[in-house]
Amino acid sequence: MKVATALQMQEIDRLAIEETGVKGTVLMENAGLQTVLAMERFFGALEGTKVCIVCGKGNNGGDGMVIARHLYNRGARVCIVLLGEKSALKGDAKVNLEIALLMGLELTEVTSEGELSVVKEKIISSHIVVDAIFGTGMHSAPRKFYQTIINKINEADKSVVSVDIPTGLDAGTGNVLGSCIEANLTVTFGLPKIGLIYGTNRQYAGQLEIVDIGIPKTLIDNIPIRVNLIEKKYIASLFKKRQLDTHKGDYGHVLVIAGSMGKTGAAVLAATAVLKVGAGLATLAVPKGIHHIIEMKTTEVMSVPLPETKEHTLAREAEKYILRLAENMDVVAIGPGLGTHPETRQLINDIVTHLQIPIVADADAINAMPLASLKYTRAPLIITPHPGEMSRLLGIPTKEIQENRLEAAQKTAQACETYVVLKGDRTLIADPQENVYINPTGNPGMATAGIGDVLTGMIAGFIAQGLSPQQACNAGVYIHGLAGDLAVLEKGEMAMMAGDLLEFIPTALKQLNGQG
Repeated sequence: MKVATALQMQEIDRLAIEETGVKGTVLMENAGLQTVLAMERFFGALEGTKVCIVCGKGNNGGDGMVIARHLYNRGARVCIVLLGEKSALKGDAKVNLEIALLMGLELTEVTSEGELSVVKEKIISSHIVVDAIFGTGMHSAPRKFYQTIINKINEADKSVVSVDIPTGLDAGTGNVLGSCIEANLTVTFGLPKIGLIYGTNRQYAGQLEIVDIGIPKTLIDNIPIRVNLIEKKYIASLFKKRQLDTHKGDYGHVLVIAGSMGKTGAAVLAATAVLKVGAGLATLAVPKGIHHIIEMKTTEVMSVPLPETKEHTLAREAEKYILRLAENMDVVAIGPGLGTHPETRQLINDIVTHLQIPIVADADAINAMPLASLKYTRAPLIITPHPGEMSRLLGIPTKEIQENRLEAAQKTAQACETYVVLKGDRTLIADPQENVYINPTGNPGMATAGIGDVLTGMIAGFIAQGLSPQQACNAGVYIHGLAGDLAVLEKGEMAMMAGDLLEFIPTALKQLNGQG
């Protein structure tokens, strides 16, 4: 599903009205009605419920007028608080104001801070407050008059419904502009906005409902929107039922280059994840000094001992063996637990520039590669950094990465002609064509050692089975988060470990296939 900025959504609305003949009043009518239907799904029947609708002077306020009359027709006790004079309303908002007045709906004009006590009284005496103040057109902090109203709504501790977006939340960035409405339910129109699904401030939206208001689908399809939300139905569509006459070779072979003394767990987690997602074969290439440990820890994974340094990390001499192994592989996963020995770092760079099959690079592999080298690989390259690794790669502070995650992932993927999986809350996948995919699954319980190693193996396992790098990244990240969401129900956020995630991958896959 595409995710729009405020400007993109405004352009879609304009095209709907000017090029396809859909009237603005029709869009407003649909927006108001769909909001009421969403409220009924959320709260149940609204007959007898007292609802205070706080309206601004623009189209968001016009939506509020439509909401008011549909609630009134359903038996709700409705009052409208208009933040301004009636004469200030224009266009479609004015039309719907006039209809509300002709229906005899209660309306109170509030034009100055001296009248704010009236707003407080209306809010306190209501069961539900509808925020129809500004909508997506807000890009700077509102003046004190509006901030006071926002604070009064939040302090009243009432159920709050925001129309399109909570007032005070920037639709394009997710930043809070001064004060922000804390909604229980947000009903947004046409497409989700970036600020509603991305960034920690999305919590201000409460439960999010995306509703159709009659914008022609062809318009949305033709607008060059680069940001997308990964949907379950899309991920499920990537996997086909297996044929009866198949064998392990039909599902790919992954070479996992990982591990060092004290970090055998990272190697085992990544290689096991390869098989958990359905790849036919996994071979784990490790320093020979830890090979006996790997053999004891794994059963289904094959392993190969390779030349090592005195510190039991992979030596440069291992390159010829790795390249020979890779000739019979479909994809290479490299990085988990490899260590930062200078010789190992050089080996990583040599391997990555010579391999001719897709590469999934994580952890120490990312730390070993300079930014300039990423675009010179011979095969598709996927990097899976957390913000700290992204910071080292780009040479900018982690704080700056976190404040501009979407832009950092997008620009790096395009400039380096690589796929970037920027891990964290709402993991991002960026491809070389500037497309960005936002992952909705996952939870804070996944902030624990080894979780990223599992993701590396999952992505590689999906590539081995024939998915494209972009498909494999989306599927890996989505199912990784879904497995975490299933695990947290049983384990809780504090106790979850990476091994628990492996345990729930099969359940996640079954859910996608409609079997659980």
